[in-house]
Amino acid sequence: MIAQPKGADTGTQQQSADGLDDIRVHVRFKLSFLWVSVMLCYVYGDYFELYVPGKLQSMLEGRMGPLGPVTQGVLFGTALMMAIPSLMVFLSIALPPTLSRLANILFGAVYTIIMVLVIRGGWAFYRFFGVVEIALTALVVWYAWTWPRRGGREARS
Repeated sequence: MIAQPKGADTGTQQQSADGLDDIRVHVRFKLSFLWVSVMLCYVYGDYFELYVPGKLQSMLEGRMGPLGPVTQGVLFGTALMMAIPSLMVFLSIALPPTLSRLANILFGAVYTIIMVLVIRGGWAFYRFFGVVEIALTALVVWYAWTWPRRGGREARS
């Protein structure tokens, strides 16, 4: 490994406006951590929802909110819907750049739309988490859409 002169730009370090050392975070990591944040909001929102009066009783009676009676199909569909953001944490890093970019744009947009459709009504905590989730998935789309090109001239990769 060749030693860099002190203060040399290695392409990974930069200085922030306030003079503090900083690092450049690759878009893949930004996307992955955005998906982690989305999943944490989903988990906390669903957890807090258990405290809504009548929610546990409804669950014990085999009802799943607006989805109606709990069936294997409903639970499988819900599991599939939650598996995609969970997998995007890994796939944002592991997929080839073009495929990662496309998957993040597609699923970021889909999950933004889903949240826009389900955010209406409900308790304030649920609407709050919904707004945060919309912002996070919209950021996924933004970062994937604006994925930097290598050298600034090559096709998006």
